[in-house]
Amino acid sequence: MLNKVLAVVIVLAVVAIAYFVSLPEPGSKVDEFNGVAIYYNGHVDNDFGRNVAPDGYNIGKKYQCVEFIKRYYYEYYNHKMPESYGHAKDYFNMRLRDGEFNAERGLVQYTNPSKSRPMVGDIIVMKGKYGHVGIVSFVANNAIEMAQQNTRTSRRQMHLTYHAGDGTWEINNSRVFGWLRLENNRQ
Repeated sequence: MLNKVLAVVIVLAVVAIAYFVSLPEPGSKVDEFNGVAIYYNGHVDNDFGRNVAPDGYNIGKKYQCVEFIKRYYYEYYNHKMPESYGHAKDYFNMRLRDGEFNAERGLVQYTNPSKSRPMVGDIIVMKGKYGHVGIVSFVANNAIEMAQQNTRTSRRQMHLTYHAGDGTWEINNSRVFGWLRLENNRQ
């Protein structure tokens, strides 16, 4: 019996060591979407300082999920959000209805479910203590892919359903508040 316990402990130790050895260093580029880098943060609470654009625009805390979506919108769309601070969950304004303009972010906001199907480039906003955000990187009839930062993997797939009865699209994840879109995003 002692040999079995010892064998299990050794296997678990080897797996744990392999897991931590294989992780990239915080701040390492692990992926990119449309030429915008996605970095590894190491842990949700890690703080590597603030990323500020040359023109003084606050992009966010380095390697956090919010920093990625704001840097993506700044670099790819040349879009600065009017309110440049806040946790990920703060990016979704609960007072707005589907398709209304979110003035704090300078983006149109869609609820989950919505009459508008998610598009590549939309920002997915998720619930949680601080929330989570990512960029829609692929859309199919029954799924989306989200590019994200500050998670174990840089891409995440979620099921997408069209409800013919009311003509709405739903990302089948109870944590998804909805998505934000730049009005002229027509990818």
